[in-house]
Amino acid sequence: MRDIIVADVMTRDIIFVKPDTSLLDCAKIFVKKRVGSLVVLDKKRLVGFISQRDILWALIKKSRKDLAKIRVIDISRKKIATIKPTATLEEALRKMKKLKFRRLPVVQGKEIVGILTIRDILTFHPEIYPELEELKQIREEAEKLKRVRKAKNREYMHEGVCEECGATDILQKIDGRLLCNTCAASM
Repeated sequence: MRDIIVADVMTRDIIFVKPDTSLLDCAKIFVKKRVGSLVVLDKKRLVGFISQRDILWALIKKSRKDLAKIRVIDISRKKIATIKPTATLEEALRKMKKLKFRRLPVVQGKEIVGILTIRDILTFHPEIYPELEELKQIREEAEKLKRVRKAKNREYMHEGVCEECGATDILQKIDGRLLCNTCAASM
């Protein structure tokens, strides 16, 4: 990972908008292009950066104004953390962790040449975060527990496993237990 530089894995196809683009147009681009952020360029010079969160913020804070009337330059971040294409992935990760950013514009001189995202790094080097698989399993188990709690509060449940005989059937809640029709009838 020390030998791999940002230029090796960065996204070169930058999706950008001009400073006078409306937030409504930005929102449409987010949906159409399926991206989480847009670079604000003025004659190939980086002047801002906007994410989906920024638009949500604008919806809450400036709700009286129409999104079509707010220009992107009015709410985009002016101070932007960037990284050089010759930096190593290790340096990029340290910077992202320190600043708590998921993406960094890649700038050479005063011109933007790409964007580096956490996804770019993980796609190239998934072993960087071995705990990601563990987190996925923990989330999955938490979701299962939520579903079980909901099921126990229902009188009737769709198909499931009977707590008495272990058969898969339509279940009903009797005395706090989920039972199939056969076991429920024998009680």
